[in-house]
Amino acid sequence: MKIAISATDGSIEATYAPNFGRAAYFVLVDTETDAWQAFANPGMNASGGAGVQAAQLVVNQGAQAVVSGSFGPHAYQALAAAGLPMYLAPAGATPSVRQMVAWFRAGQLQATGGPTNAAGHGAAGQTAQGRR
Repeated sequence: MKIAISATDGSIEATYAPNFGRAAYFVLVDTETDAWQAFANPGMNASGGAGVQAAQLVVNQGAQAVVSGSFGPHAYQALAAAGLPMYLAPAGATPSVRQMVAWFRAGQLQATGGPTNAAGHGAAGQTAQGRR
């Protein structure tokens, strides 16, 4: 399975980024082979629509699931429409992308059934509010 993980830079050793829409990069990891690729997030500095732009990127790169710390309503809707399950990093954790993959494989990440923050609030760092 190919999972996209929000990250601070384009490396498997990067620290995961807690906000999906404003992540600097997405690291796409094949959980069966450990092959990975990194993609810069075109929406990172967008004045609006960052979550949707990020969702389009990971969908277009073939992700089958997404891992981040928070998902705004627009990103959530775009990812859900594409059929991608979304998983949350543990609150307060700052693991590497590699560690997130290990937690994903072990079934230790919580799936989210809805947006985890309000529209437009991702840039403010409200990553732990509204978790479901």
